[in-house]
Amino acid sequence: MADEAPRKGSFSALVGRTNGLTKPAALAAAPAKPGSAGGSKKLVIKNFRDRPRLPDNYTQDTWRKLHEAVRAVQSSTSIRYNLEELYQAVENLCSHKVSPMLYKQLRQACEDHVQAQILPFREDSLDSVLFLKKINTCWQDHCRQMIMIRSIFLFLDRTYVLQNSTLPSIWDMGLELFRTHIISDKMVQSKTIDGILLLIERERSGEAVDRSLLRSLLGMLSDLQVYKDSFELKFLEETNCLYAAEGQRLMQEREVPEYLNHVSKRLEEEGDRVITYLDHGTQKPLIACVEKQLLGEHLTAILQKGLDHLLDENRVPDLAQMYQLFSRVRGGQQALLQHWSEYIKTSGTAIVINPEKDKDMVQDLLDFKDKVDHVIEVCFQKNERFVNLMKESFETFINKRPNKPAELIAKHVDSKLRAGNKEATDEELERTLDKIMILFRFIHGKDVFEAFYKKDLAKRLLVGKSASVDAEKSMLSKLKHECGAAFTSKLEGMFKDMELSKDIMVHFKQHMQNQSDSGPIDLTVNILTMGYWPTYTPMEVHLTPEALMEAFASSPCTVQHKGWWCHPSQMRKQEPRSLQGTPTEARAGHGRAETQDLASDTFFLPAPVFTLCHWPQQARVWPETTEYSWSVP
Repeated sequence: MADEAPRKGSFSALVGRTNGLTKPAALAAAPAKPGSAGGSKKLVIKNFRDRPRLPDNYTQDTWRKLHEAVRAVQSSTSIRYNLEELYQAVENLCSHKVSPMLYKQLRQACEDHVQAQILPFREDSLDSVLFLKKINTCWQDHCRQMIMIRSIFLFLDRTYVLQNSTLPSIWDMGLELFRTHIISDKMVQSKTIDGILLLIERERSGEAVDRSLLRSLLGMLSDLQVYKDSFELKFLEETNCLYAAEGQRLMQEREVPEYLNHVSKRLEEEGDRVITYLDHGTQKPLIACVEKQLLGEHLTAILQKGLDHLLDENRVPDLAQMYQLFSRVRGGQQALLQHWSEYIKTSGTAIVINPEKDKDMVQDLLDFKDKVDHVIEVCFQKNERFVNLMKESFETFINKRPNKPAELIAKHVDSKLRAGNKEATDEELERTLDKIMILFRFIHGKDVFEAFYKKDLAKRLLVGKSASVDAEKSMLSKLKHECGAAFTSKLEGMFKDMELSKDIMVHFKQHMQNQSDSGPIDLTVNILTMGYWPTYTPMEVHLTPEALMEAFASSPCTVQHKGWWCHPSQMRKQEPRSLQGTPTEARAGHGRAETQDLASDTFFLPAPVFTLCHWPQQARVWPETTEYSWSVP
């Protein structure tokens, strides 16, 4: 004892000088000896020799107290005991292995209360809506009571019940009791389901109903796991009958746009019901039922009754709505595709097959194509199936009249590229040519198009009536891209001939300007390769050698200066060709040359074809395929 006092004092002193985290240097330097008073001791905790026992009658008294609290909760009265005290009582009972008896007693108390609740619902005098409100109140009270009871018996729920997988939790036990003794009662279940269906029917007919009541009752059926068997099957059956009758009636009474609006409205309403109070699992069968009865059963009737009318009047919003609705139904798009193809073929054939409409055929086809493209883009969401079927339909009807569409398309191109066309800017002309090329893809007689296009191109080039060389070359590029280089090789040769002719005439006129006597005739020569240009019927020209020599002797066609040389004695025998020209008559008047137009339109002018020789050092003749066409503008 005498030794303990100094040790205590020194320990207090040491503790006073430490912060509780760092060991003092004195303690750290002096290690504790084994067995010394400064060494640590082991703390040993031993169990009670005798297990604590509950007081006598503790279990009965505690259950009586708990049962009283349960009845107070079920009767919505105040509880005399503290909730913490009740929770502790449940814990004490569970700790002394009284849990099985406690769970059984609690279940019996809840079952007795639920059984007593069924009696008021068996009265026949209750109105359907009042009955629904009463059953909803009973359900809400039961849920509130079970939540409170579970909070008191929470220790039991988390220990004994959790360890026994065969036992339902206290909450699930309450649901099972409510389902068994109230909802499973045939009369109660029948009146509940019929009342809910009646409210939904009233809402579908336009009346205002208590949606919160429906949401609560249908939530009750879902929680009790009787929603699908007791409600959903009957609900879908009645929905099917309702919309089957409604579809038959409205198809007779309303036009197609109005009917489609009604279908969209019904689908929106049913989707809103699913969101508001129906179980989400009902959405798929419910929407499928509405789509089948209002759309699937009437696909052909809707298309036959209204599709052609909507397309003729270009009712874009209604067509878009039809496409969206038909896309929801199995086989809907396929039915729409078939009628879409039939409409294109019928309308296109009416344009192509009538000879009286030849004048406006190509423009009508272009307008029809624009209309169809707009419908596909805006209404059919650029669906590839509709695009491909449209192309097939165009190809079918445009070739029902062989060769004529190809000829008219070539003529239409000529009218757009001719110099007199001032209706469009360069950008608009380019867009028009692109649209024409789309029609060109559909025709089978592309060789017919080439023949007429070449003939018209020759006229434009030789007479100088082409509106734009850039536009001509752009069209040539499009044809080359579409049909390949072989298709446009001769057309490209025609342009090369014209460029070569232009260069030679520039040199020739420069040469003539240096002559002392240039003569009264303005001469223009075009070099034409025979294989490139269109052929015309040969014409016989009879000229006596004397007349021919005299004509050349008195004209500037005999040129002999710095390498340019042409004389009838060097002409090879050639057949005159009927080429293009605009002749004028030259005559002298008042000391100057005057010209007078002999024709206002382009016409065929027989003109002899001569071979020019370029003679810089020695004689050299142009290839056999090259001809010099002399025309008088």
